[in-house]
Amino acid sequence: MKIGKLSENALKRSVLKPIKTEFKERVSAAVGTDCAFSDSENAFSVTHSFTLDVEDAGFYAVIKAVNGLVSQGLKPDHVVVAIILDPDTEEKKLKQIIKDSIEACKVCDVIYAGGHTEVSAAVKSPVITVTAVGTKEDKHLAGKNKALKAGLSLVVTNWVGLEGTAIIAKAGKKELTSKYPASFIDDAIDFKSYAFVAKEAAVAIKSGAIAVHDLSNGGIFAGLWEMAERAGTGLNVDLKHIPVRQETIEICEFYEINPYRLLSGGALLIATTDGESMVAALNEVGCAAFVIGTLESGNDRIIVNADESRFLELPQPDEIHKVVC
Repeated sequence: MKIGKLSENALKRSVLKPIKTEFKERVSAAVGTDCAFSDSENAFSVTHSFTLDVEDAGFYAVIKAVNGLVSQGLKPDHVVVAIILDPDTEEKKLKQIIKDSIEACKVCDVIYAGGHTEVSAAVKSPVITVTAVGTKEDKHLAGKNKALKAGLSLVVTNWVGLEGTAIIAKAGKKELTSKYPASFIDDAIDFKSYAFVAKEAAVAIKSGAIAVHDLSNGGIFAGLWEMAERAGTGLNVDLKHIPVRQETIEICEFYEINPYRLLSGGALLIATTDGESMVAALNEVGCAAFVIGTLESGNDRIIVNADESRFLELPQPDEIHKVVC
Protein backbone atom coordinates (compact mmCIF):
# COMPACT_ATOMS: atom_id res chain seq x y z
CA MET A 1 0.00 0.00 0.00
CA LYS A 2 1.03 3.60 -0.58
CA ILE A 3 2.60 5.62 2.23
CA GLY A 4 0.22 8.06 3.90
CA LYS A 5 -3.51 8.12 4.39
CA LEU A 6 -5.26 4.86 3.48
CA SER A 7 -7.08 5.11 0.13
CA GLU A 8 -10.84 5.57 0.31
CA ASN A 9 -11.55 2.27 -1.45
CA ALA A 10 -9.32 0.34 0.95
CA LEU A 11 -10.85 2.21 3.90
CA LYS A 12 -14.38 1.28 2.85
CA ARG A 13 -13.50 -2.30 1.90
CA SER A 14 -11.25 -3.36 4.75
CA VAL A 15 -12.18 -1.07 7.67
CA LEU A 16 -15.64 0.50 7.42
CA LYS A 17 -17.47 -2.48 5.92
CA PRO A 18 -16.64 -4.96 8.72
CA ILE A 19 -17.35 -2.30 11.37
CA LYS A 20 -20.78 -1.53 9.89
CA THR A 21 -21.54 -5.25 9.52
CA GLU A 22 -20.75 -5.91 13.17
CA PHE A 23 -22.37 -2.76 14.58
CA LYS A 24 -25.15 -2.14 12.05
CA GLU A 25 -27.64 -1.02 14.72
CA ARG A 26 -25.34 1.80 15.84
CA VAL A 27 -24.17 5.02 14.22
CA SER A 28 -20.53 4.29 13.54
CA ALA A 29 -17.52 5.27 11.47
CA ALA A 30 -17.88 6.83 8.00
CA VAL A 31 -15.83 8.64 5.37
CA GLY A 32 -15.56 12.32 6.23
CA THR A 33 -16.64 12.10 9.86
CA ASP A 34 -14.24 13.60 12.38
CA CYS A 35 -15.14 11.64 15.54
CA ALA A 36 -16.76 8.47 16.89
CA PHE A 37 -19.38 8.51 19.63
CA SER A 38 -21.62 6.46 21.92
CA ASP A 39 -25.36 7.08 21.86
CA SER A 40 -25.80 5.56 25.30
CA GLU A 41 -23.11 7.40 27.22
CA ASN A 42 -22.75 10.60 25.18
CA ALA A 43 -19.03 9.91 25.06
CA PHE A 44 -17.00 10.91 22.03
CA SER A 45 -13.49 10.00 20.92
CA VAL A 46 -10.97 10.65 18.17
CA THR A 47 -7.79 8.67 17.51
CA HIS A 48 -4.98 10.08 15.38
CA SER A 49 -1.54 8.68 14.55
CA PHE A 50 1.32 10.97 13.64
CA THR A 51 4.11 9.23 11.76
CA LEU A 52 6.32 12.04 10.46
CA ASP A 53 9.76 12.10 12.06
CA VAL A 54 9.87 15.87 12.61
CA GLU A 55 10.14 18.41 15.38
CA ASP A 56 6.85 19.20 17.16
CA ALA A 57 5.50 15.72 16.35
CA GLY A 58 3.91 15.36 19.79
CA PHE A 59 2.28 18.78 19.46
CA TYR A 60 0.66 18.07 16.10
CA ALA A 61 -0.46 14.58 17.15
CA VAL A 62 -2.40 15.93 20.14
CA ILE A 63 -3.79 18.95 18.28
CA LYS A 64 -5.12 16.81 15.43
CA ALA A 65 -6.94 14.44 17.77
CA VAL A 66 -8.51 17.23 19.81
CA ASN A 67 -9.48 19.15 16.66
CA GLY A 68 -11.56 16.15 15.65
CA LEU A 69 -13.71 16.78 18.73
CA VAL A 70 -13.97 20.57 18.70
CA SER A 71 -14.79 20.61 14.98
CA GLN A 72 -18.01 18.82 15.92
CA GLY A 73 -18.84 21.14 18.79
CA LEU A 74 -17.70 18.71 21.48
CA LYS A 75 -15.91 19.55 24.71
CA PRO A 76 -12.53 17.77 24.96
CA ASP A 77 -11.65 16.41 28.38
CA HIS A 78 -8.42 14.41 28.17
CA VAL A 79 -5.99 12.65 25.84
CA VAL A 80 -4.19 9.32 26.02
CA VAL A 81 -0.88 9.15 24.16
CA ALA A 82 0.75 5.94 22.91
CA ILE A 83 4.32 6.21 21.62
CA ILE A 84 6.26 3.51 19.77
CA LEU A 85 9.97 4.27 19.40
CA ASP A 86 12.51 2.64 17.11
CA PRO A 87 15.56 1.10 18.86
CA ASP A 88 17.86 3.92 17.73
CA THR A 89 15.80 6.63 19.42
CA GLU A 90 17.60 8.39 22.26
CA GLU A 91 15.78 9.22 25.46
CA LYS A 92 16.13 12.97 24.87
CA LYS A 93 13.89 12.59 21.81
CA LEU A 94 11.22 10.88 23.91
CA LYS A 95 11.43 13.73 26.42
CA GLN A 96 10.89 16.22 23.59
CA ILE A 97 7.85 14.33 22.31
CA ILE A 98 6.33 14.39 25.80
CA LYS A 99 7.18 18.09 26.21
CA ASP A 100 5.55 18.92 22.88
CA SER A 101 2.48 16.83 23.73
CA ILE A 102 2.08 18.67 27.03
CA GLU A 103 2.43 22.01 25.21
CA ALA A 104 -0.48 21.01 22.96
CA CYS A 105 -2.55 19.89 25.95
CA LYS A 106 -2.11 23.34 27.46
CA VAL A 107 -3.16 25.00 24.19
CA CYS A 108 -6.27 22.79 24.05
CA ASP A 109 -6.96 22.93 27.80
CA VAL A 110 -7.08 19.14 28.16
CA ILE A 111 -5.47 16.70 30.57
CA TYR A 112 -2.66 14.39 29.51
CA ALA A 113 -4.20 11.33 31.16
CA GLY A 114 -1.43 8.86 30.40
CA GLY A 115 -0.87 6.25 27.72
CA HIS A 116 1.79 3.74 26.75
CA THR A 117 5.38 3.91 25.54
CA GLU A 118 7.51 1.11 24.13
CA VAL A 119 10.50 0.47 21.88
CA SER A 120 10.03 -1.80 18.88
CA ALA A 121 12.06 -2.87 15.87
CA ALA A 122 8.80 -2.85 13.92
CA VAL A 123 9.09 0.91 13.34
CA LYS A 124 11.86 3.01 11.75
CA SER A 125 10.99 6.23 13.58
CA PRO A 126 8.62 7.27 16.39
CA VAL A 127 4.90 6.68 15.88
CA ILE A 128 2.63 8.75 18.13
CA THR A 129 -1.02 7.75 18.52
CA VAL A 130 -3.33 10.05 20.46
CA THR A 131 -6.89 9.34 21.57
CA ALA A 132 -8.87 12.41 22.61
CA VAL A 133 -12.06 11.95 24.64
CA GLY A 134 -14.81 14.50 25.09
CA THR A 135 -18.47 15.13 25.84
CA LYS A 136 -21.44 16.94 24.34
CA GLU A 137 -21.92 20.67 24.46
CA ASP A 138 -25.36 22.26 23.92
CA LYS A 139 -24.63 22.78 20.22
CA HIS A 140 -22.86 19.98 18.41
CA LEU A 141 -22.79 18.33 14.99
CA ALA A 142 -21.69 14.78 15.80
CA GLY A 143 -23.77 12.27 13.85
CA LYS A 144 -25.96 14.95 12.21
CA ASN A 145 -25.70 14.18 8.50
CA LYS A 146 -29.30 14.37 7.23
CA ALA A 147 -29.20 18.08 6.39
CA LEU A 148 -25.95 17.79 4.42
CA LYS A 149 -27.16 18.07 0.82
CA ALA A 150 -26.78 19.76 -2.57
CA GLY A 151 -27.19 23.52 -2.63
CA LEU A 152 -25.09 24.26 0.44
CA SER A 153 -22.20 26.73 0.25
CA LEU A 154 -18.67 25.60 1.08
CA VAL A 155 -16.54 27.87 3.26
CA VAL A 156 -12.86 27.48 4.22
CA THR A 157 -11.40 29.11 7.33
CA ASN A 158 -7.90 30.56 7.50
CA TRP A 159 -5.72 29.16 4.68
CA VAL A 160 -5.03 25.69 3.34
CA GLY A 161 -1.65 24.02 3.75
CA LEU A 162 -0.77 25.78 7.03
CA GLU A 163 0.25 22.66 8.96
CA GLY A 164 2.35 21.21 6.17
CA THR A 165 3.99 24.56 5.48
CA ALA A 166 4.98 25.02 9.13
CA ILE A 167 6.44 21.51 9.36
CA ILE A 168 8.37 21.74 6.08
CA ALA A 169 9.65 25.25 6.84
CA LYS A 170 11.07 24.11 10.18
CA ALA A 171 12.58 20.89 8.79
CA GLY A 172 14.04 22.58 5.73
CA LYS A 173 14.92 26.00 7.09
CA LYS A 174 18.61 25.76 6.19
CA GLU A 175 18.04 25.07 2.49
CA LEU A 176 15.00 27.34 2.24
CA THR A 177 16.96 30.33 3.55
CA SER A 178 19.36 29.87 0.65
CA LYS A 179 16.57 31.33 -1.49
CA TYR A 180 14.21 33.17 0.86
CA PRO A 181 14.79 35.65 3.74
CA ALA A 182 15.00 34.02 7.17
CA SER A 183 12.11 36.20 8.36
CA PHE A 184 9.91 34.82 5.56
CA ILE A 185 10.63 31.23 6.62
CA ASP A 186 10.15 32.09 10.31
CA ASP A 187 6.70 33.44 9.44
CA ALA A 188 5.91 30.10 7.80
CA ILE A 189 7.13 28.18 10.86
CA ASP A 190 4.81 30.32 12.99
CA PHE A 191 1.79 28.92 11.10
CA LYS A 192 1.89 26.38 13.93
CA SER A 193 -0.06 28.96 15.97
CA TYR A 194 -3.13 28.40 13.76
CA ALA A 195 -3.26 24.66 14.52
CA PHE A 196 -6.02 24.61 17.17
CA VAL A 197 -9.40 25.40 15.61
CA ALA A 198 -11.75 25.52 18.63
CA LYS A 199 -12.68 29.21 18.30
CA GLU A 200 -13.64 29.15 14.65
CA ALA A 201 -15.41 25.79 14.99
CA ALA A 202 -17.57 27.14 17.83
CA VAL A 203 -18.46 30.26 15.82
CA ALA A 204 -19.31 28.17 12.75
CA ILE A 205 -21.60 25.85 14.69
CA LYS A 206 -23.29 28.73 16.53
CA SER A 207 -23.81 30.44 13.16
CA GLY A 208 -25.71 27.48 11.71
CA ALA A 209 -23.08 25.28 10.05
CA ILE A 210 -24.61 22.09 8.65
CA ALA A 211 -21.27 20.28 8.67
CA VAL A 212 -17.71 21.10 9.71
CA HIS A 213 -14.69 19.08 8.59
CA ASP A 214 -11.22 19.45 10.11
CA LEU A 215 -8.84 19.59 7.15
CA SER A 216 -5.58 17.71 7.47
CA ASN A 217 -4.19 14.69 5.59
CA GLY A 218 -4.44 15.05 1.85
CA GLY A 219 -5.17 18.77 2.09
CA ILE A 220 -8.20 20.66 0.81
CA PHE A 221 -8.69 18.33 -2.17
CA ALA A 222 -9.08 15.32 0.15
CA GLY A 223 -11.37 17.32 2.45
CA LEU A 224 -13.61 18.37 -0.43
CA TRP A 225 -13.93 14.79 -1.66
CA GLU A 226 -14.75 13.57 1.85
CA MET A 227 -17.39 16.27 2.37
CA ALA A 228 -19.09 15.43 -0.93
CA GLU A 229 -18.86 11.70 -0.22
CA ARG A 230 -20.46 12.21 3.17
CA ALA A 231 -23.25 14.29 1.56
CA GLY A 232 -23.72 11.92 -1.38
CA THR A 233 -23.42 14.85 -3.79
CA GLY A 234 -21.19 16.45 -6.36
CA LEU A 235 -19.51 19.81 -5.92
CA ASN A 236 -18.30 22.83 -7.83
CA VAL A 237 -15.31 24.73 -6.44
CA ASP A 238 -13.35 27.67 -7.83
CA LEU A 239 -9.64 26.98 -7.37
CA LYS A 240 -8.83 30.69 -7.28
CA HIS A 241 -11.15 31.16 -4.30
CA ILE A 242 -9.29 28.60 -2.17
CA PRO A 243 -7.14 30.66 0.23
CA VAL A 244 -3.40 29.95 0.22
CA ARG A 245 -0.69 31.99 1.95
CA GLN A 246 2.21 33.20 -0.15
CA GLU A 247 4.63 31.36 2.14
CA THR A 248 2.85 28.10 1.28
CA ILE A 249 2.97 28.85 -2.45
CA GLU A 250 6.69 29.64 -2.40
CA ILE A 251 7.68 26.64 -0.28
CA CYS A 252 5.55 24.28 -2.37
CA GLU A 253 7.18 25.64 -5.54
CA PHE A 254 10.62 25.16 -3.97
CA TYR A 255 9.91 21.46 -3.29
CA GLU A 256 7.68 20.98 -6.37
CA ILE A 257 4.64 19.82 -4.40
CA ASN A 258 0.92 20.61 -4.63
CA PRO A 259 -0.36 23.00 -1.91
CA TYR A 260 -3.91 21.69 -2.37
CA ARG A 261 -2.82 18.20 -1.32
CA LEU A 262 -0.72 19.36 1.63
CA LEU A 263 -1.46 18.86 5.34
CA SER A 264 -4.02 21.55 6.17
CA GLY A 265 -4.52 21.39 9.91
CA GLY A 266 -5.57 24.85 11.12
CA ALA A 267 -8.26 25.16 8.44
CA LEU A 268 -11.89 24.03 8.51
CA LEU A 269 -14.21 23.16 5.63
CA ILE A 270 -17.76 24.25 6.43
CA ALA A 271 -21.04 23.45 4.66
CA THR A 272 -23.72 26.08 5.30
CA THR A 273 -26.92 27.48 3.82
CA ASP A 274 -25.55 31.03 3.68
CA GLY A 275 -21.86 31.26 2.89
CA GLU A 276 -21.56 35.04 3.06
CA SER A 277 -23.22 35.21 6.48
CA MET A 278 -20.89 32.48 7.74
CA VAL A 279 -17.85 34.39 6.45
CA ALA A 280 -19.09 37.57 8.17
CA ALA A 281 -19.57 35.76 11.48
CA LEU A 282 -16.06 34.31 11.34
CA ASN A 283 -14.50 37.62 10.27
CA GLU A 284 -16.17 39.28 13.26
CA VAL A 285 -14.06 37.18 15.65
CA GLY A 286 -10.88 37.77 13.66
CA CYS A 287 -10.90 34.55 11.64
CA ALA A 288 -10.28 34.67 7.90
CA ALA A 289 -12.91 32.78 5.90
CA PHE A 290 -13.80 32.39 2.22
CA VAL A 291 -16.66 30.95 0.15
CA ILE A 292 -15.03 28.56 -2.32
CA GLY A 293 -17.98 26.78 -3.97
CA THR A 294 -21.11 24.69 -3.47
CA LEU A 295 -22.30 21.14 -3.09
CA GLU A 296 -24.15 20.14 -6.26
CA SER A 297 -26.73 17.51 -7.20
CA GLY A 298 -25.38 14.52 -9.09
CA ASN A 299 -21.97 12.93 -8.77
CA ASP A 300 -19.68 15.31 -10.66
CA ARG A 301 -17.05 16.90 -8.46
CA ILE A 302 -15.63 19.80 -10.43
CA ILE A 303 -12.69 22.11 -9.79
CA VAL A 304 -12.83 25.27 -11.91
CA ASN A 305 -9.66 27.23 -12.70
CA ALA A 306 -10.39 30.27 -14.90
CA ASP A 307 -11.67 28.87 -18.21
CA GLU A 308 -10.71 25.28 -17.40
CA SER A 309 -12.66 22.66 -15.45
CA ARG A 310 -11.53 19.25 -14.28
CA PHE A 311 -12.85 16.46 -12.12
CA LEU A 312 -11.64 16.22 -8.53
CA GLU A 313 -9.65 13.02 -8.06
CA LEU A 314 -9.96 10.56 -5.22
CA PRO A 315 -7.83 11.59 -2.21
CA GLN A 316 -4.12 11.09 -2.87
CA PRO A 317 -1.23 10.55 -0.42
CA ASP A 318 -0.29 13.79 1.29
CA GLU A 319 2.38 15.80 -0.49
CA ILE A 320 4.39 16.21 2.72
CA HIS A 321 5.68 12.65 2.31
CA LYS A 322 7.65 13.85 -0.72
CA VAL A 323 9.62 16.21 1.52
CA VAL A 324 9.80 14.70 5.02
CA CYS A 325 9.33 11.12 6.23
